[in-house]
Amino acid sequence: MSKSKTAGWVAAGVLVGVAVGLLGWSATQRRHRLALFHPDKVKRLAALGYLRAHPSVDSARLLRDYLEWEPSPLLRRRARGVLRRTERLLRS
Repeated sequence: MSKSKTAGWVAAGVLVGVAVGLLGWSATQRRHRLALFHPDKVKRLAALGYLRAHPSVDSARLLRDYLEWEPSPLLRRRARGVLRRTERLLRS
């Protein structure tokens, strides 16, 4: 097999892997959309991703409560970004 064919197969494999990974993360976000206060940090991160994709007045209120509760600085920072984005979208 030539080098160009091998490179093509590698590129196709990477693209398929990325697509499968994105689909898997999207499914995780949907599955854990109500897990914002769950003990598992990954589930809370997935819930933040879901709220980012579905901005609403209710999600902004929920995020404010979540920011007071969240013990992880990384997730608090992520939630602040999601809240700022949500508020910006609701104002426009």
